[in-house]
Amino acid sequence: MKLVIGLDGASTGGKALDFAKNLAKKTETCELIVVYVIEWSPFSFQTAEENAERHKRREEEIAVAMERVVDPAVAELKSAGLSARAIVRHGDVADTIDDVAHSEGADQIVVARSSAGGLTSRLFGSSTANLVMNARVPVTVVA
Repeated sequence: MKLVIGLDGASTGGKALDFAKNLAKKTETCELIVVYVIEWSPFSFQTAEENAERHKRREEEIAVAMERVVDPAVAELKSAGLSARAIVRHGDVADTIDDVAHSEGADQIVVARSSAGGLTSRLFGSSTANLVMNARVPVTVVA
């Protein structure tokens, strides 16, 4: 089994992490893929200098997301004896999580519901509807 866990950096992401951890422990073998999406629109017209700065900022954002959100989550899963790894991407939240789940051959996507902001608040607008209705694998929303 392979699970994709969408994290948002808020404490509610822990609910999705805990749910996926408990589910993984009930299976014989399970790989957990922790995904963090930094919203990013490719539809900006900029100068070469602005594009260079944007690329630098993207790399910095990925490093910060890995250090503050994703690496600690993966460490927690591994300390529980589970197989886990991380992916950080820029893009539309729902589309990116779906793309990762599909390309990785995931069996399920797990995200947490929250009104506190971050991924889950973006998801529970049109992005959530898009993820739940259009994902190519089942989606579990943890309250």
